[in-house]
Amino acid sequence: MKNTRRRGLLIAAGAVCLMPTTAVPQQPGRVYRIGWLSTTSPSARTQIDAFREGLRSFGYVEGRNLTIETRWADGNLAALPALARSLVELKVDVICAVTTPAAHAAKQATSTIPIVFNSLAFPDKTGVVASLARPGGNATGTAFLGPEYGKRLELLREVSPSLVSVAIPYRAKNAASVLAVEETQRWARQLGIALQPYGIHSNEDFGTALAAIARNRPDALMTTADPLITRQHRKEIVAFVAENRLLSVFPDPEIVEAGGLMSYGQSTAAIWGQTALFIDRILKGARPADLPVEQPNKFDLVINLKTAKALALTIPKSLLLRADRLIE
Repeated sequence: MKNTRRRGLLIAAGAVCLMPTTAVPQQPGRVYRIGWLSTTSPSARTQIDAFREGLRSFGYVEGRNLTIETRWADGNLAALPALARSLVELKVDVICAVTTPAAHAAKQATSTIPIVFNSLAFPDKTGVVASLARPGGNATGTAFLGPEYGKRLELLREVSPSLVSVAIPYRAKNAASVLAVEETQRWARQLGIALQPYGIHSNEDFGTALAAIARNRPDALMTTADPLITRQHRKEIVAFVAENRLLSVFPDPEIVEAGGLMSYGQSTAAIWGQTALFIDRILKGARPADLPVEQPNKFDLVINLKTAKALALTIPKSLLLRADRLIE
């Protein structure tokens, strides 16, 4: 049985305490309808479960004063526009868009229903909002903008000071992923690391990209946060890094739970708490155009010690002490 050791519980508990637990929605007795638009499949329950908990902390409970209408693209981006239109036809109060393609589909479907996006990369540069400080239009939410990319590279270098090359497969048709790779490249240059990008245009390209990475024999592998890579190809990635004995770091702790080495990314509970706060403010009358885009306020470091042992790695004590969770 897999045991986990958690750190930072007091910090997390403190953050939860800051969030109202008895908040009353704007109109007592009304049932609010929230649309959920995701590029992934219904099997990816972690995010929506955290979303429900975030809403619950503000007094919104399904079956009492809340209905969540879910729409899943199951990896088919071409399905997003129709799914977004179906939410608009239901006249939902707010649409929660989980990825950049989902946010664009929602914006194309409506200019009046508020849209709250979650953890988008550079939404100001991909056309989702006019600017971070003044989103304009009907969309706002949370975004990650750069330092975490450099932090992941630093973590790899800390585990292996001799590390010189890192492969990064990414989805070439996702503008946010392209920008994420460019930002990672900027940090890599500063650290003297050779970044090896592998653009993937379709699911069929994924195996080809992995084969190319194996031939070029980098020291490590990392990914962008694109769910069509981190979720849809999770098993293949974990098997690949194990077979090729590569160090690895990801934005998603679920890959580490499946066998990846490390993850450094936004705290799931904290980020969905921020998303729920946006929705609460909008349901109480705020306009998305007036709500600045926010960055994550808490990041988690997760390390799989079982994977480290299989790779004959000794994780530095300083890193172990900083970890929020160790998987043993």
